[in-house]
Amino acid sequence: MSHLNYNHLYYFWMVCKQGSVTKAAEALFLTPQTVTGQIRALEERLKGRLTKRVGRNIEPTELGQLVYKYADKMFGLSYEMLDIVNYSQQENVLFDVGVADALSKSLVSRVLLKAVPEDNSIHLRCFESTHELLLEQLSQHKLDMILSDCPVDSTQSPGLFSVKLGESVMSFFCSDSLIDASFPAVIEEYKLLIPGTRTAMGRKLMHWFDSQGITPNILGEFDDAALMKAFGSNHRAMFVAPTFYSEDVLELPNVQEVAKVKELKEEYYVIFAERMIQHPAVKRICEADFSKLFH
Repeated sequence: MSHLNYNHLYYFWMVCKQGSVTKAAEALFLTPQTVTGQIRALEERLKGRLTKRVGRNIEPTELGQLVYKYADKMFGLSYEMLDIVNYSQQENVLFDVGVADALSKSLVSRVLLKAVPEDNSIHLRCFESTHELLLEQLSQHKLDMILSDCPVDSTQSPGLFSVKLGESVMSFFCSDSLIDASFPAVIEEYKLLIPGTRTAMGRKLMHWFDSQGITPNILGEFDDAALMKAFGSNHRAMFVAPTFYSEDVLELPNVQEVAKVKELKEEYYVIFAERMIQHPAVKRICEADFSKLFH
């Protein structure tokens, strides 16, 4: 039996992971025609079709599913080997972390401090983006871990796992003199700043408004929590932030807390690939006690 071309197998694996030839080609820095040609060569070698088109997406055939299953194990092990070699040979352990832009920068910094060993032998690199884009980079082995406000769905992202760090109830804050009205009805009297509806908290907030019969007068949506807080402190508006760092918010000029909403809770997770549990920084964070942080 002649030798298998592992480049061809890798291109097929990437197409299955990405769901299309175009996305795989972008990730591989190749043209779609090149990727298609390499997969055809693999099909000739294995004497069978490996992919089929379903709508706009590419899915593996029955033979393709079998080949993908083994390819996924092979390339998963190869990435694990490279990760272990890379962080064991470097003087300062490299740690690439993705941070969901909806999270408080103060919170993120306190969590990441747990990853730093006593001798500071770590090279930390942080990247900020949306939860969805960070998950894509994690699945492509471009990140070691993600900090986010929602867990991963392991049925949609096999091989990825979540660990909950903690949670916080939410508070409404106002940078204007309060109208003498009961909460939550008073919300309708103000322009409102909220987390973007693409974020977990933004979606929870809109459901809560519906349950309370409130029609919010939204001035702005912000994926970035720090930007929303800064904007809220400089504009006569009401905004939402986790209660556990209300002391930081109340340091802003003219800002006061309106009310805590126990039904609204923001959750905090770390997400990582199974192989990365061996990474010393991931291990330190997963084993850390964050109960005081979220108290």
